[in-house]
Amino acid sequence: MDPDVRPERLEDGAAVDGFVADHDVALVEFYTKGCSMCQAMEPVLGNVARATDVAVGLVNPGDDITLVERFDVRSVPTLVLFRDGEEIARKAEGFQGAQAVVDFLEAHAPEAAGQVR
Repeated sequence: MDPDVRPERLEDGAAVDGFVADHDVALVEFYTKGCSMCQAMEPVLGNVARATDVAVGLVNPGDDITLVERFDVRSVPTLVLFRDGEEIARKAEGFQGAQAVVDFLEAHAPEAAGQVR
């Protein structure tokens, strides 16, 4: 595990686009300020980022409301997995532990999730 690897905070849609374009596989959490489940997900996603080769980003669609419709965000936290800039999977089932997130990544992007740092 690399202790310096952390999820990247993304400010808006342009930052999301750049983030997913810069990484072969990227996981983005859509969260809102004040959401306790979202706050609990941040350290989990930090552990996932350190344990896998999947880049992790965090974005609050309230800061760029166009993201809600663009990514069809119906609840938070919502995890969206991208490969080569395209959405390949999503999970919007509330709080997820690190193993559940890694299992999700292994199911959809095993080439990145299975590589422990």
